[in-house]
Amino acid sequence: MKMLSKIAISTLLVASTMALSVNADTLHDVQSRGYLKCGVNTGLPGFSSADQSGKWSGIDVDVCRAVAAAVLGDASKVKYTPLTAKERFAALQSGEIDILSRNTTWTETRDSSLGLNFAGVNFYDGQAFMVHKSLGVKHATELSGASVCVQSGTTTELNLASYFKSHGMTYKSVSYDTTAQVRNGYESGRCDVMTSDSSQLHALQTTLKNPSGSVILPEIISKEPLGPVVRQGDDVWFNIVKWSYNAMVAAEERGITSKNVDKLKATSKDPAIRRILGVEGKLGENLHLKKDWAYNIIKQVGNYGESYKRNVGMDSPLKIKRGLNAQWKDGGLQYSPPFK
Repeated sequence: MKMLSKIAISTLLVASTMALSVNADTLHDVQSRGYLKCGVNTGLPGFSSADQSGKWSGIDVDVCRAVAAAVLGDASKVKYTPLTAKERFAALQSGEIDILSRNTTWTETRDSSLGLNFAGVNFYDGQAFMVHKSLGVKHATELSGASVCVQSGTTTELNLASYFKSHGMTYKSVSYDTTAQVRNGYESGRCDVMTSDSSQLHALQTTLKNPSGSVILPEIISKEPLGPVVRQGDDVWFNIVKWSYNAMVAAEERGITSKNVDKLKATSKDPAIRRILGVEGKLGENLHLKKDWAYNIIKQVGNYGESYKRNVGMDSPLKIKRGLNAQWKDGGLQYSPPFK
């Protein structure tokens, strides 16, 4: 979702050079340490947020948990580091975290110039606008002259400027560093409009004092493929993170859930299921992991559909329909390469 200012990019280009000196054996570091260091949002319901007891949950958090389950055999072995949009890439480049799983948009610039690799897309999203119902606005093309609350250091800022310019409209930008500040600015009347990824607007709407007093406009003005990120230069770790997520997607496609995984491991004759669960083949060995790495993910975290449903789907306050995040066979974009 997020992009950087010119100053921040300059800083990170220097940091990307420093990243080359970071120990490239992340798998060994995590296993020796006994826990995974994962960078997450400072607080976004459905994606990564902590409750009053400090327990983290969300669809991004589940990616962290999946990697911990694969590498350490225990999904709970994660230390979460809350990061703002401006902080996140430097934290990963410097080795402060092992993986960034923080509603982050995969772009060409980030993939090619920051010394980072995107390991997949765990949520296909797009930027939208939320407005106070009292304005009587029905479409984004009616927003000329509006004040817009937006998070700084994000792709949202660039998309906002491009959309208004292309439609010959003017606006006043009201920028904040954190998601909470954007929400508070909007709720206090500092701006007429709040813009962000559609999923984030759905999440933030549930936290407003009067959720029904706002409406999300129908226009989606950008593509925002959100996914986990790792440092370049460590292909073993890149593969582990990539295939940990793929295991969740493939499990849903094959009908493997956290509830039936033990039964299927013991009785399934389907070669694809047997390979995923480590009953046959050498997929774990190829990843430098134990043969039950994917079984541990599915048993402890669940498949992609289970994670989606409880965090952002129909079992959550957000109730976001699957849409593009449905399985490929159901008209969506979620698709895992074969486990063979």
